[in-house]
Amino acid sequence: MTENRLSPVAYSAPMVTFGAFTALETWVPVAYYPLVYILKVLAVTASLMVWSGPLRDIRPRWSLVIPSALTGLVVIAAWLVLDKAVAYPHLGNRVGFDPTSMQTTGGRLAFLAVRLYGLVLLVPVMEELFWRSFLLRYLSSGNFLAVPIGRFSVQALMVMVALSALSHTEWLVAALASIIFAAWLYRSRSLFAAVVAHATANAALGAYILQAHDWKYW
Repeated sequence: MTENRLSPVAYSAPMVTFGAFTALETWVPVAYYPLVYILKVLAVTASLMVWSGPLRDIRPRWSLVIPSALTGLVVIAAWLVLDKAVAYPHLGNRVGFDPTSMQTTGGRLAFLAVRLYGLVLLVPVMEELFWRSFLLRYLSSGNFLAVPIGRFSVQALMVMVALSALSHTEWLVAALASIIFAAWLYRSRSLFAAVVAHATANAALGAYILQAHDWKYW
């Protein structure tokens, strides 16, 4: 694999694409949110395929699945409990689209399938590649490819946590989640473990949203 396929652009392109579409979602009428979200998912998926080199950082280690899943459940429990119990200013608002407002059952089910794919699979892969495979190592050393996954400086951790927190509306609990994911990455030395933990947390969040109709967490 050439170094170019593992360049900062390769790690950053999916995240930049995701951020651009997320910003657009806040400007379009709510009725167009499902369409914009579907386009976002397609665009981010395409960017992960075009810049596919970083995906090789996610090397399966099946012995880590259960502890990673448990880590993810701890993260989402802390996220929901603290976000509801602690009064702190949020950074803006999520669109919070209610899929029950869609007129056709087929359209609603199709949107939910895409939404859950984005939440449970796409976002964990994209964010772990950017925040904890690339940025943690890049902030630790300009020659980030020489830094083993799961190794990073304290300063890199602090900057990564701050930036990842600021990218979320619920910045306080997002900071805690970022710390836990990074700690698990440090202990496991496996980006696969971090992805599984993140995916489990998001899957549990999705289940909670659908059960409680608490759409603000979309």
